[in-house]
Amino acid sequence: MIGKKSARAVRASRGGDGTVRRMVGLFSHRRASVAASAALAVAVVVGTLSLPVLSGQAVDCVVGPGQVDFAGLRRALSAIAVALTGTAMAQWALTALTNRLAFGAALELRRAAFDRIQELPLSYLDSHGHGDLASRIVTDADQLSNGLLMAFQQLPTGILTIVVTLAFMFVLNLAIAAVVALLTPISVFTARFIATHSARHFSGQTRLRGELTAYAEEMIGGISAVETFQTQREVHERFAATDARLGQESFKAVFFSSLVNPTTRFANALVYAAIGIFGAFVAMSGGITVGGLSAFLGYADQYAKPFNDISGVATELQNSVACARRLFELIDEPAEEPDAPDAAVLAAPRGEVRLNHVAFGYVPGRPILSGVDLSVRPGQRIALVGETGCGKTTLINLLMRFYDVDGGSATVDGRDVREWTRASLRAGWGMVLQDTWVRRASVFENVAMGRPGATLEEVRAACREAYADDFVERLPEGYDTVLDGSESLSAGQRQLLCIARVMLARPAMLILDEATSNIDTRTELLVQRAFARLMEGRTSFVVAHRLSTVRDADLICVMADGRIAERGTHEELLAAGGRYKAIYEAQFAPTE
Repeated sequence: MIGKKSARAVRASRGGDGTVRRMVGLFSHRRASVAASAALAVAVVVGTLSLPVLSGQAVDCVVGPGQVDFAGLRRALSAIAVALTGTAMAQWALTALTNRLAFGAALELRRAAFDRIQELPLSYLDSHGHGDLASRIVTDADQLSNGLLMAFQQLPTGILTIVVTLAFMFVLNLAIAAVVALLTPISVFTARFIATHSARHFSGQTRLRGELTAYAEEMIGGISAVETFQTQREVHERFAATDARLGQESFKAVFFSSLVNPTTRFANALVYAAIGIFGAFVAMSGGITVGGLSAFLGYADQYAKPFNDISGVATELQNSVACARRLFELIDEPAEEPDAPDAAVLAAPRGEVRLNHVAFGYVPGRPILSGVDLSVRPGQRIALVGETGCGKTTLINLLMRFYDVDGGSATVDGRDVREWTRASLRAGWGMVLQDTWVRRASVFENVAMGRPGATLEEVRAACREAYADDFVERLPEGYDTVLDGSESLSAGQRQLLCIARVMLARPAMLILDEATSNIDTRTELLVQRAFARLMEGRTSFVVAHRLSTVRDADLICVMADGRIAERGTHEELLAAGGRYKAIYEAQFAPTE
């Protein structure tokens, strides 16, 4: 088993899992640009390699003192100027075109990965580090574009230079070219050795970089808790351990890639020296002119450089393949199960909700809910109370179809929620959670998410109803103030904006999951009154730990052990003397 895993890992590190093929496929709709870049690469190589020949011709025009062919020298120099100008223009065009190809492909892949994240089921996002996902979309895509850029600019010109230079050298002198051909395998072996050993370490480096990014994001987000409970040492040790493993992989990857320059230079110097020595004997025997030997040495220099470039490109491409694999893995993740072909649109929800023997667990074999039954009439206000972890929020996730039930059914307006389109089902609900989210945008844009197209006056009215208007007006630019994510406002202010969002949306059904947990007592009382007005005539589910917020509910459900243990009104449950009464008395017991 270990051997099989190791073999798969090696194949993956070399792109044998189809990653390279898919990378090539990124340019299937850019064939014209690829063809143009190939033509420009040929022009650059031909223009560059014409210079040694032209230089050799210029040298042969100078035979000795007083024996200079000025006409031939002028022609040679003019040809050199034309070749230099044409090569420079072709090189500029090649760079511009390959930049568009490489960055365009990376942009396309990054967008595909980001779009896939929005299509993935919540279970995937809950089980994967957000920092790692961000690292794939940002860092890995950048690394990929760098590798593609080198592949387009250096790889084709390098290969062409080797082939064309070798052909030119055979034309100039067969014997000297044969010496070059015999020494070429040294450079080839060097490139292959480096590429093989660096691939595995670049793959490990990419994976560990994602892990470290995810952990750093997690700890920065919870830095207040880390400092409060004095766990900096443990956090540092875990970070340092992952960072050390990343450092080791990075060192090995850089070590092997850094071998490119000295080893290829050694091989190149060996080839150059061999040409110089052997060529001198050939020139003395009259087998080649001094200008021809000068051109040959120029070609030897041109012939040697591509091996250095190709080795560097091969090393960088190994890193790019590893990054591309992580992006393709994300893109290949199964999207959220699509709506049924005959799914209906919930256009005007009445708010009739039923749960029939609902069973669900996030992990197979570990149920959170089992045998939950509940019938809710349109316009009823339902309160869900109970200990932490009893399944209250899980029940909400099932109603919203963030997850699907494992057993039984959840219905809205007489149809299973799986028979409604997700978009229309979720549009029918308005939800305020304990965990608030405010994006980097203006106050107006954040609130207007509740109803795109709302006017400024409508947004202001919603904020007034949510008692958020007062602090918004005190912001530097009022409703045009751009919020810096979660850092610009207090937790309570963020929650008021989220409440204003729902006030603006006026949904047919409501879910309030500890919606006032971060608000001060006075504001909470005011917001509760606003919610009471909003909930009139609307089916509402209120999840709460503080029973003072649910006394007026039409039906209170006490959840325990994944079931609804008790149900009834506030007075009925107090009279029953069960769990609800125990919770109530614990919260409102007189202080001694």
